[in-house]
Amino acid sequence: MTTTHPGPPPATRRRFALVPTAALLLGALYCLLPVAWVVIASTKSGSELFSTFTFLPGSGFADNIADLSAYRDGVYWKWMANSALYAGVGALLSTAVSAVSGYALAVYRFRGRESIFNILLAGVLMPPVILAVPQYLLMAKADLTDSYLSVMLPVILSPYGVYLARIYAAAAVPGDVIEAGRMDGGGEWRIFRTIALPMMLPGLVTVFLFQFVAIWNNFLLPYIMLGDDEKFPVTLGLFTLLQQGSNTPSLYTLVITGALLAIVPLIALFLVVQRFWSLDLLSGAVKS
Repeated sequence: MTTTHPGPPPATRRRFALVPTAALLLGALYCLLPVAWVVIASTKSGSELFSTFTFLPGSGFADNIADLSAYRDGVYWKWMANSALYAGVGALLSTAVSAVSGYALAVYRFRGRESIFNILLAGVLMPPVILAVPQYLLMAKADLTDSYLSVMLPVILSPYGVYLARIYAAAAVPGDVIEAGRMDGGGEWRIFRTIALPMMLPGLVTVFLFQFVAIWNNFLLPYIMLGDDEKFPVTLGLFTLLQQGSNTPSLYTLVITGALLAIVPLIALFLVVQRFWSLDLLSGAVKS
C-alpha cells in the first residue's frame, strides 16, 4: 500500500512563485534604470541637468542634438561612422571565419581536432585585457597602429563565434545531406556554400549579432591602438568628451545625448534580426 504526501497548500505555492518573479523584476529594474536615466537626462539642458529632479524630463533635447552635431564640425557623427565601420566589417569578417572554422570542426575528422577546439574554449574564457598588449605589439611590428586595420584585424577571429558555429553546424547540418552532396559530385566548397551555409544561417546571424555588439561596445582595443581622434569609435570619443567635461561642465549634456544616440543602432539591429536570433535558431536545431 502506497501513501501519497500532499504538497504544500496553494497559498504557500503562490508565495514561492512570487520569489522568482520579484527577483526578475529587481533584475529588470537594475538593468533599465540607467537606460531610463540616460533617456531623461538627454532631454535636459546644461542648467536643468544639475538643478532639476533626476527623473523629471527637460526641454533641451533638440538643442542638445544640435550642439552635439555642431561640436568640432560634427566629429561625433564621424565617431559613429567609425563604429559602424569597425562593427559592421569586423562582424561580417568574423562571422565568415567562424562559419568556415565551425563547419570544418563539426564535419571533418582530422588529427588534433579536439585539441584545436579545446584551445578555442580556452580563448573564450580568456579576458580581452590579457590579449590587448600583445595585439598592440603585433600591430606595431606590422606598422599598423593608429589605423582602421589595427582595430578590425584583432576581432576577426572570435573563439566564441567559432564555438557557436561549430555547435550549430553539428546540430543543423545532417551528415547524410553532406554525403548525398558528395555522391552527386559536389565539391567540398560547393557543398558548404550551397547546402551547409543556408542551414547554418540562423546560427550565423546570432554570431554576427554578438560580434557586432561586442565590437560596437569595445573600448580597450581602440584606446590602445588609436591616437588620432578622427579614427575613434563612439565609445572612445565619448570617453574623451567626458574627460573634457571635468573642465567644461556644459559638455556633460553632449556626452549623455551622444550615449543615448549610440544605443539606437544596436536596438535597430536587434529588432531586425530578432526573428533569426530567437525563433529561427531554435527551429533550425529542432528540424535537424
